[in-house]
Amino acid sequence: MKISFQPSGVCAKYMEIQAENGYITNVIIKGGCRGNTQGISKLVEGMAVEDVIEKLEGIKCGHKDSSCPAELAKALKSL
Repeated sequence: MKISFQPSGVCAKYMEIQAENGYITNVIIKGGCRGNTQGISKLVEGMAVEDVIEKLEGIKCGHKDSSCPAELAKALKSL
């Protein structure tokens, strides 16, 4: 399954996520801090969707109410 997601309230502007059988196979994040978003993408590849949601949900970035990782968790909930 492949989804596109537009994050809200963070620097990242677009996320594309692929998952098969409950596991993440690929993540592309456009915008945001390039090194951090690439790192997040690589770290979550091969992980179970539910595990990633549990680990990333609720993370905040500075004074913002959300973060790129938390927005990724939100996107994964729509799978």
